[in-house]
Amino acid sequence: MRTFEAFKREMLKNPAIKKEYDALEEEFAIANELIGARAKARLSQAQVAKRMGTSQSAVARIESGRSPSLTSLRRYAKAVGSKLEIRLKKTG
Repeated sequence: MRTFEAFKREMLKNPAIKKEYDALEEEFAIANELIGARAKARLSQAQVAKRMGTSQSAVARIESGRSPSLTSLRRYAKAVGSKLEIRLKKTG
């Protein structure tokens, strides 16, 4: 059985797939940051949800990185013992 990373490398050789994958880079970065903060806090999605006063499925949607609101990000950050910080980086 091949690993996910091997599969990903193979798929990204296709220019159309690579273009779509690259277009999602910011969403992947948000998702990684959120999930990493939760893991560092050693919390499950259900525990974060309880701290936020919401459902586990809402936390899963926030962690997907697909346009979470600033309010949701602030509440999530507080629930995992973090502070929300947003920065813009110059490209190129």
